Amino acid sequence: MTLLTPADPTMTRATIAGGTFVAALVLLLLVFVVRDPALKQGAEPTAASAATIIPSGPAAEAPGFLYGRITTVDAVTYEGRLRWGVGDQEAFWGDYFDGTKAGNRWAVHAPRQRDSLSIEILGRKIGGEDFPRPFMARFGDIARLEAHFGDVQVTLKSGTMLTLDRFSAGDIDDGVRVWDGRRGVVDLDARRIRTIEFLPTAPLVAAPDRLHGTVRTRQGDFTGFIQWDREDCFGADALDGRTADGPLSLRYDSIRSIARRSRDSALVSLDDGREMMLSNTSDVSQGNRGIAVDDRRYGRVLIPWDAFERVDFSRGGSGPGYGEFAAGRPLVGSVTTRDGRRLAGRLVYDFDESETTETLDAKFQDVDYFIPLGLIASIVPHGRDGRGATVVLHDGEELPFDRTGDLAERNAGMLIFVDGRERPEHVAWTDVKQIDFERAPAMSPPR
Repeated sequence: MTLLTPADPTMTRATIAGGTFVAALVLLLLVFVVRDPALKQGAEPTAASAATIIPSGPAAEAPGFLYGRITTVDAVTYEGRLRWGVGDQEAFWGDYFDGTKAGNRWAVHAPRQRDSLSIEILGRKIGGEDFPRPFMARFGDIARLEAHFGDVQVTLKSGTMLTLDRFSAGDIDDGVRVWDGRRGVVDLDARRIRTIEFLPTAPLVAAPDRLHGTVRTRQGDFTGFIQWDREDCFGADALDGRTADGPLSLRYDSIRSIARRSRDSALVSLDDGREMMLSNTSDVSQGNRGIAVDDRRYGRVLIPWDAFERVDFSRGGSGPGYGEFAAGRPLVGSVTTRDGRRLAGRLVYDFDESETTETLDAKFQDVDYFIPLGLIASIVPHGRDGRGATVVLHDGEELPFDRTGDLAERNAGMLIFVDGRERPEHVAWTDVKQIDFERAPAMSPPR
């Protein structure tokens, strides 16, 4: 559970009847804060309580935190540190903003059959409505979000504009908490938000510590910033479990390491030398939704409980700032086919990904990888049926991925915009022998 994110917004929305004295309102607020079980020691206050107590003290540089300017539908502006999900979700530039694209902008280049508006490739209808595409981008890659009734317009730093379907599940409708310098902490319902402009992070007062460490798995070790159970990411957040004496919550900044002991238990070692076995909660069992690590070698990895062995926490600062995420560039390279042709030019991978900041999503030994395409030098599918592939990074590391995600048989193939040709070439995934990408002049963040 997350100490920073008590979810009850009652006081921010309460309507105080006429004639209620200010003293009574303050008393009710104090009772609410004391009784709210989500407000444990070390928690950041809710919007209800924090709005009455604006933190003071010296500001410090913490460039990794989300920061921006939000304008509401009634033209009210808020500016400050941001956290998605009104306080319990994404909080940093390396976190991902998710949604579903409203159509495929590359569909006009799909190979078409006679008397058909689309073509079906391995069960996917290119150019038709039956081809929804997920959208994932790091917040550091985004310049602006604009929300409308039925869609969300996303403008990337590169200038590329994409439209997301508002009626599909997406992060825009989770609401946003903003630490505004004038108004305090405010929770904004998604229906009130019109635009969000992302800005370099200003110096912050009382910014919480971020989780960082090395996660050990059967496959190898991953070091970077951590989201435990896809949610907990601050030292003041709490790891929940049960001991022989009953339920227990431990702040992460008091924990030295966590080691998996079984499908539903873990040994926790504290900084003061004590050890204790925790069990029977989603934090320390197969109910854990995964441990995300921002490993700069790969982008982000997601480690399931069954693959997790141990984490050792360490200090890592707040992470890369907004300016360290370079604008995406078009993918450029070549595709070699199984019949010996080589086609070079601008590339669109899987009939969708076209910029260096977009990700290859794949799995190896149960660990999910989300690798920015700008880090990849080549992809070599295994066999004519496309069963998995070897992915070679620009630093020379080779990753033998399984036949999942963007490397599965449902891959819709490659578009290649060859110079001098009127229409791009389409190569089916089963016909791809090798893909080679030119190295981007800058990647984000630098490694």
